[in-house]
Amino acid sequence: MKSHKFILASQYFLYFGVLGLFLPYFNLYCYHLGFSGFEIGVLSSVRTLTTALFPMLWGALADRFLIRRPIYIVCSFASTAIWALFLLTTDFWAMIAITAFYGFFYAPIIAFLESFSMDLLAQEKTRYGQLRAWGSLSFILIVVIAGRLIDALSTEVIIILILAGSLIHAFLSVNIPTVKHIRQSTFSANVRTMFNRRVIIFLTGAFLMLFSHGTYYGFFSIHLENLGFNGSFIGIAWALASVAEIFVMVNSERILKRFSYENILIFSFTVAVFRWGMLYFATSALLILFSQLLHAVTYGAFHVASILYMDKLTPKDAKTMGQAVNNAITYGFGIMAGFLFNGYYFEILGAPILFIISASLAFCGGILLFINKVKS
Repeated sequence: MKSHKFILASQYFLYFGVLGLFLPYFNLYCYHLGFSGFEIGVLSSVRTLTTALFPMLWGALADRFLIRRPIYIVCSFASTAIWALFLLTTDFWAMIAITAFYGFFYAPIIAFLESFSMDLLAQEKTRYGQLRAWGSLSFILIVVIAGRLIDALSTEVIIILILAGSLIHAFLSVNIPTVKHIRQSTFSANVRTMFNRRVIIFLTGAFLMLFSHGTYYGFFSIHLENLGFNGSFIGIAWALASVAEIFVMVNSERILKRFSYENILIFSFTVAVFRWGMLYFATSALLILFSQLLHAVTYGAFHVASILYMDKLTPKDAKTMGQAVNNAITYGFGIMAGFLFNGYYFEILGAPILFIISASLAFCGGILLFINKVKS
């Protein structure tokens, strides 16, 4: 079990290390290429659309034919090879094509990794947060280092660093252990569980939560640069958010013993309303950094509770499909809607107004889950 945890931890470390390069800096790279806010939003939406659509396809194939591990390895190598094409062009339309092709193979990686974790942790699922914390630790290290490299060199270094990190991740993916599994029910019966009331209401609320993160994930770095902050501060701000989420993830086992998944999720929505509302008027470094501490709840607590809650709602034979659907609806359609909406309105309304809209979306999601809890 210890060797399995080490393998999973290394995969989380590398996956989120690459994300620590992409999430804060790729849109900034595009911004420096001269892309408009709308073009950046479209490019981000293409990536997230693939994240929404293709995990369900790959998840269905994995559960239907019990080939999750081979798909995971193939997709890790294929997505890395396709990313290398970004070294050859800065044309907007070419980058859209590369992003779509890349996303087809990149899409299922995190959902499959979450499924591997649920299976291999078995009766120790409440320790998931401690395992996932390795990804947050990596995010912190990489986002700070990358910020300094950008200041010293340029945003172009991001493309090379992502390629290097993805290549290492792909080579180590072959160490993922095979999980023996015997089918206990029909595939169609498992798919039908995705349409019960509790699953639909949870996914709708989770969609709104990630939709509310659209301004943050898509334009926070650009917003900070427009306020006059440099790459090093941007890196520190993102890293501080990850430090905060690590605190929650490391202590998640104790938190989960005291509070239900539903209560943690509802509290996460409440804090999100406060966080996005704060960024409406925050211009000082201190206030911005304080808002980043709330990432501990709006991402850390929310993510751990949502992964375990979805695992609870799905039968054993549909675990891969369940996590794929969860990832598709939230980090796929939710973020895609956020990127499109914010990409269109960023230059019209500006980031402060968009953060107020984000707070409203989080409020609606929290109310939905609260009402469902009261009726249950």
